[in-house]
Amino acid sequence: MTGTAEIDYQQLRLDGIYRQNEAGALMLRVKIPAGVFSVEQARKIGDLAERFAGSELHLTTRGSIELHGLRYEDLAPVAVGLAAVGLTTRGACGGAVRGIACSASFTAGSDRVQTLARRLHRHFTGNPHFEGLPKKFKIGIDDDYAGARHLIQDVGLVQADAGRYDVWLAGGLGREPRSGFLFAERVDEDRLLPLIEAVVRVYRKHAPPGRRLKFLADRLGEARLRELIRDEQLGAPERFPPPVLERSPLPGPVAAESVEVPIFAGELTAERLRRLADIAADHGGGFLAVNGNQNISFAPADGAARAAIEKALAAEGLTSGAAAAEATLRVCPGSHLCRMGLAPTRDVARQLLAALGPEGQKLSWAISGCPNSCAQAQLADAGILATHSVKAADGARQPRFSLLRRTDAGFGRTVAENLDLDGLLLAVRNQG
Repeated sequence: MTGTAEIDYQQLRLDGIYRQNEAGALMLRVKIPAGVFSVEQARKIGDLAERFAGSELHLTTRGSIELHGLRYEDLAPVAVGLAAVGLTTRGACGGAVRGIACSASFTAGSDRVQTLARRLHRHFTGNPHFEGLPKKFKIGIDDDYAGARHLIQDVGLVQADAGRYDVWLAGGLGREPRSGFLFAERVDEDRLLPLIEAVVRVYRKHAPPGRRLKFLADRLGEARLRELIRDEQLGAPERFPPPVLERSPLPGPVAAESVEVPIFAGELTAERLRRLADIAADHGGGFLAVNGNQNISFAPADGAARAAIEKALAAEGLTSGAAAAEATLRVCPGSHLCRMGLAPTRDVARQLLAALGPEGQKLSWAISGCPNSCAQAQLADAGILATHSVKAADGARQPRFSLLRRTDAGFGRTVAENLDLDGLLLAVRNQG
């Protein structure tokens, strides 16, 4: 067995692996292109979770899947298993272009958005020209502006109409949240890759280690950042080469409304994932998706398939989003599984749901266990952010929370801060 002192944890990050605790447990993040994966891939992830991760997995807000509690010796067989079904972890952590987040909504036109996300995923994943960056670089693509996720990306693309996208730059959350700015409107799809490459090259050249693109926008100003990107594009290919036999993985246009299955806190067992894969195989065209709310979505071809999916879910004791009584809720792993976590987010989430009144149930909620805000607390109607901890009388550390409310197109604003858990739940009961 390899000792923890012999492991280069920093190097592992580029392969999508973080150190989870001092005992040497590891988290491995699987990139899911556009959040959409096949039945075969779902079953393989379930098998690997059962063998190496205590039969549990975590769905992220960027459409990836995490396995926790791995040992160093597990990494090679997990990588082989993922590669066998066309999946990778390369660049899912560390200074690289991360997984391409996508709305994965299965709405009209979403197949085009998902196809673009997969093309960008293939281009940047494992590409040495776009690794070894100062810090993570995030790209997100959305059908529309509804979720406001374009505001938190290094490059956020929002479909303006078929084949054209509004381009937003230099957003991000963390301890110093910054809303992205509109760089260009209605950019043709075949011009996007040269533009994104230029942005990444500017970032690599000008950002110091450990800093995101938003740092450059703050330090240099948006006008100077535009100039640098323009200069970087000179002499570069102007257009994205046309796709070769490119198409959506879905069997065709989705004729029926998609079916969304709420997954509490994004926590899923291997067996439950297999059962969902079986439903997708029988009635969902062989595909399912992880969406931005950490839930699983199906794309039925017609009303009959939708009814069959809902019937199969009911037999599993699950409900679709339309029938679920609980509020929309995003939750990061928190101190349960993450070294950065200040609060046990899943426990807080259960208490939050119990405290919500009828009006609070109508809101979208997000709980982030540290200021990094992986659950995107600033984008929910109501967000909870663990900001710091204090030492209690017994010597234990106790988290303190801020409560945010979002009432316009920007980030949520702090309405209460430095709350202990009891104070937070009281404040939650008053939200509506």
